[in-house]
Amino acid sequence: MLDLNNHSIILASGSPRRHQFLTEMGLPFKVRLKPVDEVYPFELEGSEISDYLAKLKADVFEGSLKTNEILITSDTVVWHNGLSLAKAADAQEAYDMLSTLSGDWHDVITSVCFTTSNTQKVVRQITKVKFRHLLDEEIHFYINTYKPYDKAGAYGIQEWIGLIGIEEIKGSYPNVVGLPTQLVYKTLRTMVK
Repeated sequence: MLDLNNHSIILASGSPRRHQFLTEMGLPFKVRLKPVDEVYPFELEGSEISDYLAKLKADVFEGSLKTNEILITSDTVVWHNGLSLAKAADAQEAYDMLSTLSGDWHDVITSVCFTTSNTQKVVRQITKVKFRHLLDEEIHFYINTYKPYDKAGAYGIQEWIGLIGIEEIKGSYPNVVGLPTQLVYKTLRTMVK
């Protein structure tokens, strides 16, 4: 069990998956949300995008953190064939994303930014994931049933599509769900000493 040594964790995320992970890790936290326009420079690639957005989400809290607070912000990018697959706007976009991921490997990159009143540190984890060839009816069933519009790459590995479609994974499973838990725990340990 991690002794936070009188530090308070502030999670700037509405993601139920990230809330669940911190809870299961035994880390008490408060949720504090501020709107952010998640736009990044077009020349960024892969982890540069997730790093930039994780920091951007922290920037809106500048000057508002107490000395004992550790703000956690994060961003997940699905990177495939030189393109970032963000959250799908609608069913057609979700279908296009899953079709392009079908039968191929992609990278799931999560960057986590830890910000205090006087320091900032960004860590990241990359997990390689391979889908088998997905049938059109499987993709349509998944989109219509699960409506995965809040997830990078338009899928949740913990949902039906992951159970029936993912052939192989290299790296951290929790990272694909939404948070590299081991890396978060390890980083917090160094910050609360």
